[in-house]
Amino acid sequence: MVYVHVPFCGSFCTYCDFYSELECGAGSFESYVNELCGEIESRRSEIRGTQAVNTLYVGGGTPSLLPLSCLERISSAVKSCVDGNFEEFTVEVNPEDIVTGGPDYVRGLMAAGVDRVSMGVQSLDDSILGWMNRRHTAAGALEAFSILRDSGVGNVSVDVIFGISHLTDEMLESTLRKVTELHPEHISAYQLSVEGGSALASMVADGRYREASDEQCRRQYGIICRRLREAGYLHYEISNWALPGFEARHNSAYWDRVPYVGVGPAAHSLKIEDGLQTRSWNSAEPSGWKSSSEQLTDDEVREEEVMLSLRTLKGWNGRVLSEEEWFVSDDIISDILSRM
Repeated sequence: MVYVHVPFCGSFCTYCDFYSELECGAGSFESYVNELCGEIESRRSEIRGTQAVNTLYVGGGTPSLLPLSCLERISSAVKSCVDGNFEEFTVEVNPEDIVTGGPDYVRGLMAAGVDRVSMGVQSLDDSILGWMNRRHTAAGALEAFSILRDSGVGNVSVDVIFGISHLTDEMLESTLRKVTELHPEHISAYQLSVEGGSALASMVADGRYREASDEQCRRQYGIICRRLREAGYLHYEISNWALPGFEARHNSAYWDRVPYVGVGPAAHSLKIEDGLQTRSWNSAEPSGWKSSSEQLTDDEVREEEVMLSLRTLKGWNGRVLSEEEWFVSDDIISDILSRM
């Protein structure tokens, strides 16, 4: 499985602290793809070793800003390293790019091999979208979904955000009703968090924003769980719901700790070889990006296994931790619980 990080954005969302760059035109896109394809080629053997799950996920940033020619080059470069077609090929998109590109753009994505589209809707309330500094409107998101469907995309995932202090339960209920009426195959719901370096963190620091209470977040998460269950969605991971058979293969493999290769300026990778587990990551620099890595200890591996498996419906890999394991990892469990 391969993850490709596309760092470009048309604007920066209020809550985001991910590494990203403002769109700078075709020259920047071409330079990025040239370096990306060079990294893919240099890691050819590593990519071939991750085919237990043969998926490709292009995320960001905003991959839908890239011209189709760039996405086609990326797809071809990865495909040259693997055997057979991808089991799942996901591209993240923003609604406004789908509306601007229209059916021709979507058909171009499909021609490049994309069979799953993850669209960042976040809300269907224009006041919330404006506060988030999203580039689309509620009407634009609905139009984008229609374009995806009319163009033949049969596997669409929609993201929504909750836990915003001025997001009322009624606003959330309205968004959920409209989203479920669209009947996407997959829905992800994320609680807003204040991340250092984001515009939101500055707003909290100077008093322009007060975080939602734990009670509000708990209540809104409960609303989401209930409404999506009633609409026929399986709650298979703490932040993810799917119609039966449409669970995300790529993301599910992360939670199972399947080895994967991440390429691009802020991508992470997991390598498991000869009993050793290595985490590596790329960091962007003015001259491109460089890779760093660390070997995980047994305790770190166990921490990840517990944390990730307990996020899923299937739980701890079908077995119960021994008393010794729970005792030894008491601090680890406390850390896990604080982050869930």
